[in-house]
Amino acid sequence: MSVDDRCFVIVGAGQAGAWVARTLRAEGFSGRIVMIGDEDHPPYERPPLSKSILSGGTSIAEAVLLARDQASLDQIDLVVGESVVAIDTRRRTVRCASERSVAYDTLFLTMGSRARILPSVGSTPSERVHYIRTIDDALRLKTAMGNCQSMAVVGGGWIGLEVAATARGQGADVTVLEAGPRLCARSVPQQVSEYLARLHQREGVDIRVSVSIESIEVRDDVVVVNSNAGTVRVDQLVIGIGIVPATDLAEAAGIKIADGIMVDDQCRTSDPHIYAAGDVTSHPCAQAGGYRRLESWANAQNQAIVAAKAALGQNVTYGDVPWAWSDQFDVNLQILGHPERGALVVARGDAQHGPCCWLVLGEAGETLGAVSANAPRELRVVRKAIGGSQTLDPAKWADSVCALADVSMISA
Repeated sequence: MSVDDRCFVIVGAGQAGAWVARTLRAEGFSGRIVMIGDEDHPPYERPPLSKSILSGGTSIAEAVLLARDQASLDQIDLVVGESVVAIDTRRRTVRCASERSVAYDTLFLTMGSRARILPSVGSTPSERVHYIRTIDDALRLKTAMGNCQSMAVVGGGWIGLEVAATARGQGADVTVLEAGPRLCARSVPQQVSEYLARLHQREGVDIRVSVSIESIEVRDDVVVVNSNAGTVRVDQLVIGIGIVPATDLAEAAGIKIADGIMVDDQCRTSDPHIYAAGDVTSHPCAQAGGYRRLESWANAQNQAIVAAKAALGQNVTYGDVPWAWSDQFDVNLQILGHPERGALVVARGDAQHGPCCWLVLGEAGETLGAVSANAPRELRVVRKAIGGSQTLDPAKWADSVCALADVSMISA
C-alpha cells in the first residue's frame, strides 16, 4: 500500500493533534486525515487561557490553530464535539460515543490532559467555582471576573499564579493557597520559588504555603475556604492543582502506560500502528535519566511534528531540551532544561530590581537548565551548554559585569 492510500486518524483536537495534521500535509501526505475532538471548538492553543484570554488581550479566533475553513481547504476531516470511547487495535478502528466507527491505518493519540479535581468541590464547576482547562472554562471565568472583588486560587503552580496575576491586574483581592512548602516546587529551585512569592506579594497577592484545605462552602453570594492558614471569604474560587494525562482510552486498549502513554524517541507507542504526542505521553529523556512527561506548549508542538514525520517513514527522533514560559504581571519567565534537578543554583543579575537568570548545575558541574525572568538572552548561552561536552563557568556567570559573550566555556 502506498503511504498516500493510508488513513491517518488523530484522536484529540488540541495543540498536538493540530500539529500532527498540519505536518502530515506540509510533508506532502495526500491521503485521508480524520481528526476527532471532544470539545465543540476547532484546535486551539491553551497558554492564553490563563493569561491573555482572561484579560481580553487575545481573542478566541487568535488562539485557534486550525480553523474549520483551513481544515476543509487542507482536506482534513475535522470532527468536533465527538468523544472516542474505544480503540480496537485488532481491527484498527476507533469507536465514538455516537456509535460512529472510523478505520485507521495509523492512529495518533493526542488527547492531552484534564484538570486534576479537588475532592472537596468535585468535578462540576459552578457559578463561583472554576477549573481552567478549556476555552469554555476560560470564557466562564472571564465573565465571572467582570464583577469579581475577591478571588482565592487553590494551587501555587504556573496556572494558578497566572490566573492570580491576571485577576490582581484587574483589581481583585487575590489569595493563593498552596499545599506545598513553596511555589512551583515541581519545576524550579528554591531561589525561583522565593522570587515568585516576592513578585506576587509586591503586587498585593496574599501568598500562603503549606496549606491544608479543611472545607469549602459554596454559597449563593460567597465561597468560604477553611484551612489551617485561616478562613478566606471570596467571590470566586479557582482550582489549579495540576493536570492528569488522559490515558484511559489507551490503557483500555492495552497500550503501555507509565505516567502517560509510553512512547519511543519516534513517538511510537507499544502498538506499532499507534503514535502519541503531547501532554499525554511519557517519552525517553537522556538528561532526566529515564522517561519524562512534559506539560508544555513547545513539547506538544515539537513532539507532534516528529510523530507525523516518523509515521511517514522519515528518520527523525524527538529529544528536544524542555522549554516552557509564563507571563505574570510585568515579568516573562522562561524555564529551560531540568532546573528542578540541580545541585547548584547561580544567579546572574539582581532578582530584586531587574532581569535575572538562574543557572542550574548538577553535582558534577554539568549544565542542567536555567530559569530566566525578563532575561531571554541568557537562555541562549545555557541551551548550548545543556547536554554538551562543556559547561558554564559559574563564577563568570554570577559576575554581571562580565559580558555574556565573555562567559567562557570550560571542559566538563
